[in-house]
Amino acid sequence: MEEVSTSSSVDVVEDTQVKQEEQEVTTEEEGAYNRAELPDLLRTYYARLFPYDKYCQWLQYGGRDKSTFSHREFSFTLEGDVYVRYQSFRSREEMEEEIRKKRPYKIDIGAIYTHPPKNRSGVLATNFKPKRKELVFDIDLTDYDDTRTCCSEANICEKCWRFVVIAIKVVDRALKEDFGFRHCLWVYSGRRGVHCWVCDAGALGLMQDARVAVVEYLTLVKGGEQQVQKVKLPKDHPYHHSINSALDIIDRHWCDLVREQDFFGTMEQCKKLLSLPSIPKEVRESLLEEFSEEKLAASSSLNRWRRLQNELMKNKKVVLDEIKLMYSYPRLDVNVTKGINHLLKSPLCVHPKTGRVCVPIDVRRLSSFDPFQVPTVSELCQELNKLQKEKTLSPMYMKTSLKDYMLYFGEFIKELETSISMKAKNDSSKVDF
Repeated sequence: MEEVSTSSSVDVVEDTQVKQEEQEVTTEEEGAYNRAELPDLLRTYYARLFPYDKYCQWLQYGGRDKSTFSHREFSFTLEGDVYVRYQSFRSREEMEEEIRKKRPYKIDIGAIYTHPPKNRSGVLATNFKPKRKELVFDIDLTDYDDTRTCCSEANICEKCWRFVVIAIKVVDRALKEDFGFRHCLWVYSGRRGVHCWVCDAGALGLMQDARVAVVEYLTLVKGGEQQVQKVKLPKDHPYHHSINSALDIIDRHWCDLVREQDFFGTMEQCKKLLSLPSIPKEVRESLLEEFSEEKLAASSSLNRWRRLQNELMKNKKVVLDEIKLMYSYPRLDVNVTKGINHLLKSPLCVHPKTGRVCVPIDVRRLSSFDPFQVPTVSELCQELNKLQKEKTLSPMYMKTSLKDYMLYFGEFIKELETSISMKAKNDSSKVDF
C-alpha cells in the first residue's frame, strides 16, 4: 500500500462528485452486492446513512476532554489501495466533511496522541507519542484453519462461526469478571471475525506491558503448525478458575462442534489427535486399531470422541480438557492488542469485499446474531431508495436494517457515558473533601 500525507493530491475531489452524493443508487439485482459499484454505494452511505452522531459521541467519551477526539488518529484506505494515515479532526462536522469527500473504502482507528496527528510534522518526533487507546482484541477465523474443517482462509459458514461464538463468550467473561471491565464493545469485522473494544477509563490508560499481560492471560493455544501439543495444563493441582470457566463454555458447544466439524472423520485426523504426547501409549495403539480406515464408515467423530473419553475419563481427564482447549479455545492476535499505536478497523465502516457493515454485536443476544444477515451497503441503499419520499425526524439509518444494531450501540454509549459521569463526580467529591 502507498502511504500519502493528508496534504497530497488525494484530498482533491471534484465538486461534481460531492454534488452527486444524494443521487439514488441502483443495482442489477435488488440488494445484491457488486464491488464494482462500491464507489457509488459509499457516496450514498457516507452522505445519508453513516451514523456520524453516535460514532462521534462514542469517541468523545462524554466530551469533557476535547483532546480525546481531536488528538485521535484515523486512517483511510481509499480506492486503489491508497493509504492515508494520521488523519485527525477537531469536530464531528470536520470529520463528516472529510469522510463524505474522500469516501474511504476502509476506516481504521488508532491511538489518542499527545498532539493532533495531522499536525505531527510541526512537533518534535520525541514529543509526538501515543497516550491512550481502547484495549482491543482481534479474533479471525483464519487462525482456526488448523482446526476447522468446513472452510479455510477467508471463507466462513454457519458451522465455523461457532468458534467465534465460543471466543466471544470466553473473552467477554474474562474481561468482565477477571479484570473488572464493564464496557466491552464487540463488533463484526464484516467478513470472517470480530473485534473487541474495551472502553473503560482504566483500559484506555493501559501501557504496553499491561496490555501484553492481559492478552497473555487470555492465551492458551501456543505453537505453530509443527507443534503437536499446543495446550498444556497442570497435572498435579487444580486449574486456574479462568480455565474452568472457559471449559464450562466450551462444554456447552463441544458435541455440536465435534459433529459439525467432523474433527475425527478421517484416519489422518485420528492420528493427529492420538499423536498427542499426553495420551498413554496403550490407549493410542488400541484406538488407532479401532479407528482404522476400514472401520471409519461405521462410526462418527462424536462416537470416536466418546470412545477416547471413556478411555481417559478416569485417570486422564486433563488430557480431554487439553484437547477441547486446543481445538476450540480463542486464538487472539497478540500484536493487535499489545501496541497502543496499532490501528484497528473502525466499527460501522463497510467491508469492501463483502459489502457488509461492521455492526456492533449485542453479546446478551449473541445466539441470535447471524453474520450472514448483517446488511450490505447495497441492501441499505435499496432500502434508502424506497424511503426517498418518506418524511422523518429520526436519522435515516434508523429507518433501515441498521436500526437494531444502532439501538444497541446507543445503549452501549449511554452506559459508558453514565460511568464516565459517575467517575467524574466521585473524583470531584474526593477533591472537595
